[in-house]
Parts: sequence; C-alpha cells; structure tokens
Amino acid sequence: MPSLPAHLRARAGSVWCLIFSCGLLTAVSAASLPAESATTTDSSASPAANQPAAEPVSLDAARQQGRERSGYLLRKIARPTTQPEADIATWRQQVRPVLLRACLDCHGPDAQEGNVRVDTLDPDLLQGDDVSWWLEVQSVLSKGEMPPPDAEPITATERTRIVDWLAKELLTASQVRRAEHGDTAFRRMTRDEYNYALQDLLGEPFDFASDLPPDPRSEDGFRNSAEMLHMSSVQLQTYRRIARVALDRVTVRGNQPAPLYWSVSMNEAAADSWTSQQQQLDKLRAEQKDNPELDALIEKREQEFRQPHRAAHYRQRQTGQTARVEWRYHKATYAWSPTEQPAGEPQPADSVVVIPPGQHLIVELGNRVPTRGQLQVTVLAARAAGNPQQVPELELQFGWQASNDSSASVRVSPDNAVVTAEDAPELHQWRVPLCEISPRNLVRTTGEMGDLPSPSEYIRLVNPSLAGDVHVHHVNVTTPVYSQWPPAAHRQLFPEDDGDELSRMRRLLTQFLPRAWRRPVTTEQIERKVRLFSRFRPHCDDFEDAAKEVLATVLSSPAFLYLNAAAATGDAVSDVPTARTSQHQLASRLSFFLWSSVPDNELRQLAETGSLHGEILEQQITRLLADRRSQRFSRLFVRQWLGLQLLDYLNVDRKAHPRFRAELKEAMQTEPVALFTDILQHDRSVIDFIHCDYTFVNEKLARHYGLSNVVGTKFQRVSLQPADRRGGLLTQGGLLAMNSDGKDSHPLKRGIWVLENLLNDPPPPPPPAVPVIDVADPRIAKMTLKERIENHRQQPACLSCHQRIDPWGIAFENYDAVGAWRETVAGQPVDASSQLFNQQVLDGPVGLKRYLLLHRQDQFVRALTHKMLTYALGRPLTFADRRHVDSLATQLRQQGDGLATLVRLIVLSDAFQTL
Repeated sequence: MPSLPAHLRARAGSVWCLIFSCGLLTAVSAASLPAESATTTDSSASPAANQPAAEPVSLDAARQQGRERSGYLLRKIARPTTQPEADIATWRQQVRPVLLRACLDCHGPDAQEGNVRVDTLDPDLLQGDDVSWWLEVQSVLSKGEMPPPDAEPITATERTRIVDWLAKELLTASQVRRAEHGDTAFRRMTRDEYNYALQDLLGEPFDFASDLPPDPRSEDGFRNSAEMLHMSSVQLQTYRRIARVALDRVTVRGNQPAPLYWSVSMNEAAADSWTSQQQQLDKLRAEQKDNPELDALIEKREQEFRQPHRAAHYRQRQTGQTARVEWRYHKATYAWSPTEQPAGEPQPADSVVVIPPGQHLIVELGNRVPTRGQLQVTVLAARAAGNPQQVPELELQFGWQASNDSSASVRVSPDNAVVTAEDAPELHQWRVPLCEISPRNLVRTTGEMGDLPSPSEYIRLVNPSLAGDVHVHHVNVTTPVYSQWPPAAHRQLFPEDDGDELSRMRRLLTQFLPRAWRRPVTTEQIERKVRLFSRFRPHCDDFEDAAKEVLATVLSSPAFLYLNAAAATGDAVSDVPTARTSQHQLASRLSFFLWSSVPDNELRQLAETGSLHGEILEQQITRLLADRRSQRFSRLFVRQWLGLQLLDYLNVDRKAHPRFRAELKEAMQTEPVALFTDILQHDRSVIDFIHCDYTFVNEKLARHYGLSNVVGTKFQRVSLQPADRRGGLLTQGGLLAMNSDGKDSHPLKRGIWVLENLLNDPPPPPPPAVPVIDVADPRIAKMTLKERIENHRQQPACLSCHQRIDPWGIAFENYDAVGAWRETVAGQPVDASSQLFNQQVLDGPVGLKRYLLLHRQDQFVRALTHKMLTYALGRPLTFADRRHVDSLATQLRQQGDGLATLVRLIVLSDAFQTL
C-alpha cells in the first residue's frame, strides 16, 4: 500500500478482522483504502432498500427508478473560497452520539473487534490520521450494510446526516491534500503506446514493439500506471536497437525490385484430375468392352466422379464432375512457378475449387517470396447458388511446411472478403506487408526446391463461415508490390537530396524532432543532433545510414519515451504541484489518452498557437474520438478495465465443452470492445453496461447465444429480447467464461470480478489456512454447487468473506463455464437465487441487474469514473483525487450519463489539465 502513510499501513491489516467479525465496514482491499470504494449517496442508504421489492419491476423501470433515486442529480460540487476547517461541531452533535449508541458494544472500551474503537476516531478529516477508517464507515452506511441486523438500528434520518457530513468532510479533505501534495504521472510509454507512436511517426502500420516484454499491471489492472513503468539502462539500449530496426523497415535503397507474378487458373489446376478420371473411364471401357453391363458400369463410375466432398475439391461446372484437391509438402510437388511478366485479369473458369465451410485451398508459391514489400493476392470467387442467407467469406493465411513436424500458418488478412456474388464471380484483393508475416520458413533462402526440409511457402484461402460454399475461379499473386518508389514512408522521412548533407540533415531534424518530442525544439537542440550526424557520417555508407543512427538516438531519448515532457526535458514549468500543463503537454496527454500515440499536426499547431482550450479543445475531443485511432482507446481500456487477459489464457475442458473453439473465444474477446465502441461513438448512457437491449455478435457468437439471422464473421448490432437473457456486460459469454475454471462455473470468481471491476469495491484476500471443499466426501459430492458453497460458508474462517462475495456469483449460475445458458446441472434445476449481506435478494441474472439498476447506479457510475480517470492520468488515484471523482461523477449523472460525455469531462477537468 505505497500510497498510505506508514502508521496507516501498519493498521490497515486489522481492517479485515473488523470486516469479517461484524460487517461494520464494507470489504475493500487495503490497497484501495486511499481512494473511494463506493458511492456516497447510493439509494440503498434508505431502509426501504434493505427490503425486497413486493413485485419485481422490469429492467427498464428499474433503470428509470434507479436514476431518479441518484444522489448525484441534486448535488453541487463547489470549492471552498476560504481556508477550510474541519466541521467538528456537526460530528459532536449529530454523528458521534449515533455511532456510540450503535457501534460501541463491539468497538468501544470493552471490546475492540478488529482493533478499532469508534469513540477514538479522529473527527478532523482534513489533518487527522483516520481518513481511511472514515471512508469505510461512509461506504457501509451508504449501502445499508451497517450496522448488522442484530445491532442497535440507525434511523434513515440519522444515516443521512452521517453520510452527508462524511461526504462534505471527505471532499474538503481531498481538496486540501491535493493542494498540499499533488501527484504526477511521470512514466515511460507502454508497449502499446510505443508501438502506435512509431507507427504514426514513421507512417507504416508495422508491429515495431514485438520484441518488448508485456508491461506489468497495477493493482487497478492498468498497464499504463506510473508506479510500474520504470526504465533501466538495459531497456534504454533495447529501445535504441528497436528504433534502428524500425527505421530500416520503413526506408529503402536503390532501384525498385522487379515483382514476380503467379497466375493460377482452376482450369489449369484441375486439368490433371480430369485427365486422370478420363483415363480411368478409358481403362474401364477397355477392360469391360465385352461386358453387356458396360454402360451401367460407366454410368456408375461417372456418378462416383460427381460425388460431393467434405474438403476442398474441384468441380466442373458443366458436367458436375468433382475431384478432391490434393496437396502434399513433399518435394514441393504442387508449387506454382512465378514469371516476371504481369498476369492478366483473372477470368471465370469452367472448373472451380469448391471450399466448404471450415475448409481451405492451398496455393503453393515456392521459395521466391521476398522479405520486403507487399504481397498482393487477388481472388476471383463466387458463392454457391441456393440459400441467399448463406453468405460465406474468405480469409487469407500465409504458411509453410518444411517437414513432418515443422509447419506454420498465420492469418494475414486484416478483414475477411465477403463473397456475395452468386452467378458472375467477383474480385477480392488483399495487400499484406511481407515484413509483418511471422514466422517465415527458415530454410526458404538456403534450401533448393525439391529438398527436405522443403523451403517452399504458400497461401491458404480459408472459408471460416458456418454455412455456404465458396467457388474459386482464379488466383493471382504479385510480390513485392509498391504503390510508389521510394515508398511514402521513406519520402516523408528523408528530404530530397540537394547536395549539402548537413543542410539536408537540418531540414530532416526540423521536421522530425517536434513530432517525436511533442513540443517545439530550439536551434541548439537541432545543431546538437547535426553535430552527432557529423560524427556518425564517416563510419556510415551513405547519408541515410548516418541519418538513421541520429534518428534512433532521437527515438530512444527520454524526450520521446517519457510522457511527462516537462520532467523529461527540463521545460520551465512551475514547481507548484497543481501547475497547469503547457499547451503541448496537454496535446500530448490528450492524444495518448484517446489514441495511445503522439499528437498529429493539427493538435500540435493548436498547441503552438495556444488555442487548445475552451470550445476548440472540446472540438478536438470530438475529432479524436471520431478518428479511427480512437479504436485503440476502446480496445486497450476495455481489456484492462475488465481484465480480459483472463480470457486470453482460458483453458476450456474440451470434453465438457466440445463446441468451444478458438474462433468463438476470439468473438468473445471482441464483443465487449464492440459494445464499448458503440456506446462511446454514440455517447450512449454508461448504464447500458449494466443492461441494454442490444449487443454485437458475429455468426459464431450468435449461435452460442441462440440468436438467429446473424451471418458471417463480421460483428453486427442485434436487438435483444428478454428471452435472449443477454444485454450489457454482465451476461456476455466471454466475461462469464473467463471467470470460470474452464469446466464448470465459478461463483467466487464471478462475484469477485463484479465487485472489483464493475463496482470498484474489491473484497479482501482470503485469510490464511482457509479450508478447502472436500469433494472426496460422499456427502459433499452429492451436493449441488450452491449447497457446497453454503456448507463451506458455515466454517467460521469462511463465513464473513463468502457472505460478502458468494451472492454476486451465485446469481450467474444459469451460465455454464463458457457462458452458455442452462436450466439444469447434473439433472437438477439450477438455483441462482441468493441474498446479499444487506438482506437484498438476487434472483438470478435478471435479479442481479435489477438490484444494480435500482440501488447501485451511482456506485457503478463512480466506479467507472474512477477507472477511466486512473487510465487517463496514468497513475493510481489517491485520496487527494477524491474530489475529482466526486465532481466528475456528479457532472456525468447530471449531463445524462453519456460515455463520450465522461471522456470530455475528464479531459476538461483540473485533474487532467494539471501536472
């Protein structure tokens, strides 16, 4: 707990004893004590919230009622205009008497459960040492979890007075401590940010950071946290090496290499198969020429030649003849030879290759595919006639097989080609950077065709659809392909040669340095790099080689690698912790928040003129969100917010779930990002994350959910009905699957995930020596999962913890280990009902959603605000940031809960615009 003072760290461990013993305090992790753990004005503070509703209301009605109950809608956040002082009088008159009456039996002079005495808590939250304890008191009071049912009750009026006093005092204390201490996010770029920054600077979408290790995760789950992103001398050397390799990849030398052309007509490819079949017929006629049944034998053989195949096969369109497509790696027998003459336009063929769903066609290219440039693949294809609902697709893969145990095949097409044409085939084309294809055949440049291991490589045309055949007529391959020479990235980097290398280098640096360092540069800084160029030049072959050495130094400088430009470069900035960022720092912070990369020219120009504020800043927020690069923000934030790395490493028991495939897992990984992106782009309410009547699925995920009329691998928006049992994040298959054990559901994991990721209210770690469930006990083996958990909960070491977590996870029991709906388990009906610590009943996933919508909207809004502000600032939030979260959550609720609104509020906030 690095953000707590030493005396609080020493005491924090005793918090859990207090939590477990009587439920006085809500369960939040010790690491989160300095920050908010729950909303301060949740509707569950009302005694009525502790009683189940007489009749369940619809989710839409619960959503509206929950919003009307929001304490944020009437709140006003104002900074004190005078020197703030602790409100001891209210504590003495209204707070202390209630706490002494309701809590003193367990936490007074005679008993100190959890080593806490409420009568000794320091009421001075501005300067005192007990802020963390008061945060806990506020949290449990606001959610109706204190006092326990068997203790002296607290009336609604008393509860409201205490919560209001705490809210005001905590806000003021947060303001005071922010002003006194401040925080900064001095950190290096993350792996993703470094990669995207190089892509945008160098003008090529290559994976430049593949050699960098993954970044560590903070306790909040984010990889861009300043406390984790340090730098060693070894790392600094690695960055310089990577930068040098990146510059080599985007620059060229000499004349444009001549391309090679492969032209593969399926008429030609199938010719040997038709010849073989004709030879078989001729042989049959010769052998059976005297047999009176010859015609019948011929007809039977021809019928055999027209049989369908499950794998890819040739089909003669006129006669209906078919033949299996044969391919073996041995001696590269099936490799096509390239020519140096351009191939003509692909033409419709009498013979086609039929690729059924889940099957593929290999076009072998030999060992002459180069390392650089683009691989252009053009396919003339149509879909099978018949069902118009069956619209197949084509995916491009690149691979090789050198020997029996040495092979690889990777997807290289960024998007699948949707094959809609039925009669006249249509062209589909991909261009793939060859330098991005990995792995390549290691013996392709050393082995001869026909040798073993085989040096040959190939492309694979895969039909990933669940229904519908693809008919391929013709395939053309060209490589290396360049749109211009030198390529645009090279031209952007190097000015035209005017004969004076030093002058040329100055022009290069004048253009490149401000973009890389994200601020204006001085003449002396440019001249310093020019002198470095002069030292490199005698040891380099040409200007470009020496220039790349200098640029590699620029790209391994702290001015590039670190995001706090002032701290990294020595810019003159006020020493006051809350000093406003410079315009260039603001532009950089904004672009790294929403693009995970450097500012573009427009942002830098606005910063240069001092215009990045007010209406113009709001316009820039809108522009950045509308740009395709904002998809990086959606992907990175969602993965870290929801902890989707758990799904990456999920190992599903294939015996228990035989239909679970890699393609379904990939779709599950995409669904939450697609939902977030849509909510963001349309500024929809963040409450949609709890529940909404739509989602985004492809055909594979739709089948898993039991949804109809969804075709293809592309994600599409679908409307949901209550019977679909989906909507929002809680019931997404991937999030349910990643919180299972791969074989069956896991209520504990699912409950902890809801508390940690969605409500920012993490439970404590289990105490030592926790007894395990003995499934070898015949009595326990006969129990349902819920009965086992309840039996486990009866043990004293487990009761208080599981009482806090289990109800949230049990509510998901209708979903199995891979997130599919189920009504029974082992022949018994699923029981997904449970009761929270505050006596609220959760009746399955709908009951859970209803409870969150009715009573925890404010807590969810606050939790999401906390998470996104943490990500935006690139550092853990402390108690000093509490007022920012309060203010942002209040404004968000009062302005309609839009997700894009939250982004805008964060960028315009003091927290974002101060160092």
